[in-house]
Amino acid sequence: MLRGKKIVLGITGSIAAYKACYIIRGLIKQGAEVQVVITPAGKEFITPITLSALTSKPVISEFFAQRDGTWNSHVDLGLWADAMLIAPATASTIGKMANGIADNMLITTYLSAKAPVFVAPAMDLDMYAHPSTQKNLETLRSYGNHVIEPGTGFLASHLVGKGRMEEPENIIRHLIEYFSAGGDLAGKKVLITAGPTYEKIDPVRFVGNYSSGKMGFALAEECAARGAEVTLVTGPVQLQAVHSRIHRINVESAAEMAEQAEMNFKQADAAILCAAVADFTPETTADHKIKREKDDLVLKLKPTKDIAATLGRMKTSGQKLVGFALETDNEQENAQGKLERKNFDFIVLNSLNDSGAGFRCDTNKISIIDRQQRIDYPLKSKTEVAKDIIDRLAEEMK
Repeated sequence: MLRGKKIVLGITGSIAAYKACYIIRGLIKQGAEVQVVITPAGKEFITPITLSALTSKPVISEFFAQRDGTWNSHVDLGLWADAMLIAPATASTIGKMANGIADNMLITTYLSAKAPVFVAPAMDLDMYAHPSTQKNLETLRSYGNHVIEPGTGFLASHLVGKGRMEEPENIIRHLIEYFSAGGDLAGKKVLITAGPTYEKIDPVRFVGNYSSGKMGFALAEECAARGAEVTLVTGPVQLQAVHSRIHRINVESAAEMAEQAEMNFKQADAAILCAAVADFTPETTADHKIKREKDDLVLKLKPTKDIAATLGRMKTSGQKLVGFALETDNEQENAQGKLERKNFDFIVLNSLNDSGAGFRCDTNKISIIDRQQRIDYPLKSKTEVAKDIIDRLAEEMK
């Protein structure tokens, strides 16, 4: 995350300048403090008053403030920043950066910056592909700048070619990944299971549950954002993992999830078992669609492999194991018993009796239980809940 980070956002004269508003909102949502520096051409595309309203800071464009002649120190601004992001960056600005042409406040700030610099090019494809632009971009890379290639994100890659500025959420992700490399889980390997499992009855029917995978994916993103290498074993869900340090493995059945969990736990420093794994699976699976030939259908079920118990037995003294308990009654007693039986370091309890918690919700209300105490948390978004859980895991892994 970007909590407490100071970001200078440079905006240049591109039609993509309006996307700077989304970048600002995203950076602030991640906890960053944003100072906008805009070129004169940039002000033709978006007004400083809009940007100032979003950042709660005056927008800097000139060396001197127009009203009172106050000097805007590009040196102080360059030293203030933890990172400088230029988005959108036109071919003209990229050329000036590469060749040290300091004819505006943005370029002088760039030349004074001691922090890492991220550049998101924005121009038409011919300009982007021109040898002079490519040479300038290569020069910027040789200076240690981070060039965020345009049109390479999940949404943009199949809609437009290179040249269009990368999507705001992907630009922000680049900064998050840069700063998270030194997070409190840096160098750790975390295994996470997520989503439901589907146990086949026949080629078109299955036994399953309502899990959306949202909690598990939020945990994976949080771990990766704090520096961990994450292996995410997920059942069938309609979610996308964003962070590049998340290695996703798709499975369908409880047996497939058990196989992948056991295989990957051997190399893991910690595992979080968030998936809603089926406890039972059909004893036999029909190889053709079962026809409705009578009024009832009897399914004989057999237990699935207990992934949590298996990993609990495998766990070494250097590994941490976190479980989940979704309960409808006797919550404390059931969760405490599961904690002991499965050899968890702590267990996350949530109840279907709490409004806004459980399957298919964007919020959750949890309690974290270990062998000494129970800590209750209020209803929060699953992203915020993930932070609470990983805060606790990071303490356990110190």
